[in-house]
Parts: sequence; C-alpha cells; structure tokens
Amino acid sequence: MDYLPIFADIRRRPCLVVGGSDVAWRKTRMLLKAGADVRVIARELNDDFQQALQAGRIKYLAEEFVPSDLDGIFLAIAATDRKAVNALVYQSANQRQVMVNVVDDTQRCSFIVPSIVDRSPIIVAISSSGKAPVLARLIREKLEALLPQHLGRMANIAGRFRERLAQTVSSVTARRYFWEQAFDGQFSKLVASGQEKEAEQELVSLSLQAQQRVQQQTLPQGQVALIGAGPGDAGLLTLRALQLMQQADVVLYDYLVSDEVMELVRRDAELVCVGKKAGFHSVPQEATNQLIVRYAEQGNRVVRLKGGDPFVFGRGGEELEVLFDAGIPFQVVPGITAAAGATAYAGIPLTHRDYAQTAMFITGHLKPDGDQLDWSTLARGKQTLVIYMGLMKSSHIQEQLLGHGRAADTPVAIIERGTQKSQKVLKGQLGELTTLAQHAASPSLIVIGEVVNLSEKLHWFGKQEQQPQQPAVVKLA
Repeated sequence: MDYLPIFADIRRRPCLVVGGSDVAWRKTRMLLKAGADVRVIARELNDDFQQALQAGRIKYLAEEFVPSDLDGIFLAIAATDRKAVNALVYQSANQRQVMVNVVDDTQRCSFIVPSIVDRSPIIVAISSSGKAPVLARLIREKLEALLPQHLGRMANIAGRFRERLAQTVSSVTARRYFWEQAFDGQFSKLVASGQEKEAEQELVSLSLQAQQRVQQQTLPQGQVALIGAGPGDAGLLTLRALQLMQQADVVLYDYLVSDEVMELVRRDAELVCVGKKAGFHSVPQEATNQLIVRYAEQGNRVVRLKGGDPFVFGRGGEELEVLFDAGIPFQVVPGITAAAGATAYAGIPLTHRDYAQTAMFITGHLKPDGDQLDWSTLARGKQTLVIYMGLMKSSHIQEQLLGHGRAADTPVAIIERGTQKSQKVLKGQLGELTTLAQHAASPSLIVIGEVVNLSEKLHWFGKQEQQPQQPAVVKLA
C-alpha cells in the first residue's frame, strides 16, 4: 500500500491553491465542497475563480508564491504550468510539514486526490497511487452505476437515529443486527421510494423488536456456512461465497486459503486458523469441530473457509455431521477444487477424446494402517490421475504406478501454488516423479497422463518455460 487512505476533516481549515487554471479550479471546487477555507495564488484567474472570488468563497492572496504563504496552512495544492514554481511549493511545504499535492507529479506529492463516488455522507474513494488515473476513473464510473442514489439519504436518517438506538439497545451485537436488517430490508426500500417519514417509523419498529430481544436475552440463532475458497485466485470465488465472507462474525480458515482470498473477509471478523500443515502447529479435526459448534452456539454467523472445494478431500462432510448432531443450521458453498482450477491455469485439460476418457482424483495422504488404493486401476492408460498432497509420497506413487504397468515415459506435471501469480509448473515423465517432487513446495498438485503434453499448446497463465538449477533432465513449465 503506497498511500494511507484517510478521510480528512478540512472544514474551515486554511488550504492553499497555487494556480488559476481549469485544473486548479477542479481541485479548488473539491476543497470548497469539503468546507475548506481556500486561499489562491495565481497570475491569472479563470472565470470560475473570478466568480468564486466575487461571491466571497475564496481569498486571493497574490500573483506570485513565496514560501511564507504556507505559514499556518493545513494543506496545499500546486497546479501551475511552471515546474520551478511547483517544485518550490513542494519543497517549502515539506520544510513546514504541510501536506502538499503537485498536480500530475506524483514524485512531489505527500498526498494524492482520489477519484470519488459521492453519495454524501457516503463517500467512495478510488486511487491507483498516481500510477493509472484513467483506470481509477473507469472504476469510479462503474461504481457510479452500481451504487443507488438514495444511499446518502439513508445514511443521514441512520445517523440521526444512532443515538436513540444506543440509548434503548445496549448490546453492540444487537445493534449491528438491527442495522443490517434495516439496510437490507424495508427501511432501505422506503428511503429509495422517497417515503422518509415511513422509513423513520420502520426504524422505530425495528428498534422495539431489538430491545425486546435484548430484554429477553434472546441471542440470534447461530449458523454456519461451509465455503470452498478455491485454489488461490480470489477471482474464482463465487458471489455467494463473497457475500457470506463479508457477513461473517467468525471465520475459521485453513493454511491453503490464499492471502488474496483472506483480504476479502469482513475486516472486523474474528479470524481463527485451524489449518494443518507439515512443520506447523496443527489443530486436530475434533478440536476444529468443537470450535465451529461453540462459535455457532454463541449466536455467531460462522464461516468455515477451506481451500478448494470442502467436499473434495476437505473433510467438509465430517464437520457438517457434527453440526447436524448439534442442531445447528448450515449451508454449503462449493468452491473450484484444485484439480479443476490448477490444471486449467496450467493448460492441462483433465479429459480429452484422444488422450483421456477418465479423470481420477486421489489423495497422497494415505492411511497409516495400510495402502488401500487399487493401483492396478490407477495405473491404466488413457486416463488422467490427479493426486492431492502427494509430494511426500511421490517416491511410493512412482514405484506403485510403474510396478502396476504405467509406462515410465508417461507425462507428469507438478503444479505448485496453482492459479496464483506465483504458480509454477514442473513437467517431466513418470520415471522422474521423485526427482521433480524435490523441486516443488506445498501446496502442489501432481497430474499424470498424456493430457500433460497439451500444456505446450494450451498454457495461457503466467510463464510457461523456466530452467531448474538441477537436475538437467527436469523441464519446468
């Protein structure tokens, strides 16, 4: 994050604008809209500045800038076509610890002005840190179309009602549920249709219901959403998953959930890592089950967030059985499993009429009481074998497949951190699987079958060819 996004109160604060052009006026108009005490220095003032000066909305100081003009100034904007003047404003402001923005010169900005969607008092600011202002503007245009015009009116009514609600409903949790119900229900519809008095009455009615629930000590019923976070790329989340992640009070997540996905979780949600990973502290499955039940019984909206799909080697079924036995309502949001997501991003189709009529998914985490896999079936040709969590067992997998008839030159790929920008694909042959695995890190997916060769044509995401340090026979794609 290059800049700290903040909203500054500049009402009645002295702000200096150096410049009198159309560009300078756009910045001045924004300052005036925020209630600033605007002072202007410029050789010439355009018509907008002249009108504002005559109306007493701005103060004209001088034609030429001198450093002492910044004394007592809260923030400054330089918008002249003279680089020397702009540089002097920047240098002088820095010496006085005054926030300064030099228009179209990000190297001389201690603050930047974002693109703004104005639904006052709801304000949405978009910034590219000065790198792509046109892109920020295009994003703003999309948000303008998405955000309803009545948001500001709704926020103003809510602001007037906040103190009253706090006096009658003491529970912070109850107040949060109250506002969520209001903003997503009849109150919002009444404001949108211009019925503001009726909207205020709706808030009164909802507050009485909330007060009654608090007096009766009735907690809202907890519920659990079992969500598949996909293989890593946050863009592969479903809309339903994103909605529930934004509403969650508590999120229990695994190590396999990427940082990009975790960034989309509601900011004030309680985050609990219950992942299992070699070399790290692991939470036993039974303890995870108890945590989910406990948080739900406290009336929380709980999200159990799993990498990939929760029903594909994710123990999602086991966790839901515990919730069923405890009488806790739940729902499931599928995710894109790694076998589908990672192979697609590597350009490897799971099936193909010419090479594979079957795709089989297995896990490399074999039970300690014995290998129960049917290796003769897994070693058949004309099929794709996808192995989750197989790096540590790669030698055993190679040995069993070769021993049951799979050809040593069968193409294989190991996809590391599939679908993420750091994705790496190691390709070779089945006889080299153990060696390939030594160059991969978890999380990785092993793909075995003739379809791997199609990635030479079909790869589209990231870099396809890299050279390993050793051994020379290994080709990384």
